[in-house]
Amino acid sequence: MSLAACATVPPTRDVPAVITDPTPKSRAELLRLVGEALHGATVTLADDALTRESTLIIERARARAPDGTPLTGRHSDRPHHFHLVTNGTRCALIHEGSGQRFVLVDATCTPR
Repeated sequence: MSLAACATVPPTRDVPAVITDPTPKSRAELLRLVGEALHGATVTLADDALTRESTLIIERARARAPDGTPLTGRHSDRPHHFHLVTNGTRCALIHEGSGQRFVLVDATCTPR
């Protein structure tokens, strides 16, 4: 009997998720958190980012000439991958490269 009383419920696990009903406030929060994960980099996100897919990929913008044409040359920067997950009632953005986890307060999400 005492062993059964000590049994614990397994912790909830991360489940891929998408943002439901995005608002200007939730989009601003997402933009802020992605920029924070990228050490203050300026980032542009689509209004529907993470509303259909649980993965977000951020690539460095290509350098352009003054007339707007892309400059030739290579860059070795790898894209940054983020995953949106839910764990119980919490929604979190995980930066794959660093493992950093950012809890979203202003966004609501649902399992994908």
